[in-house]
Amino acid sequence: MTAATHAPLDTRLQLAALWTSTLACYVYGDYFLMYVPGKLAAMQAGQMGPLGAVSQTVLLGVTVLMLIPSLMVAGSVLLPPRTNRWANVVAGLAYTALMALIATTTEWHFYRLFAVVECLLTGTIVVLAWRWRGGVR
Repeated sequence: MTAATHAPLDTRLQLAALWTSTLACYVYGDYFLMYVPGKLAAMQAGQMGPLGAVSQTVLLGVTVLMLIPSLMVAGSVLLPPRTNRWANVVAGLAYTALMALIATTTEWHFYRLFAVVECLLTGTIVVLAWRWRGGVR
């Protein structure tokens, strides 16, 4: 298939792909963060950076924070159009704002780059979902 005959990809699949890429950036960014000097020692001492001491509440909060984009991969394909559109707009805006905050507060350049790319991905999710009209009434 040539570029001229390339069929457009369904919006649902585009959204799922964007959430998947976002999650990959989250995972790799946090993985590389473990190489920051002193990070592993702090983790072993039960500290989670600005979140403070590890606790049931902190881990539950971080779990919810990561469950939402994880579930948005499936939700982007499975939710009814109207719910799908708004879920992507709201989640995309929330995660864009969160990563913009991280991008402006982190000292590590690699983590800032991940945060900027994540903002671009989630910002694209918001724009794509906002403009999506197929099946939405």
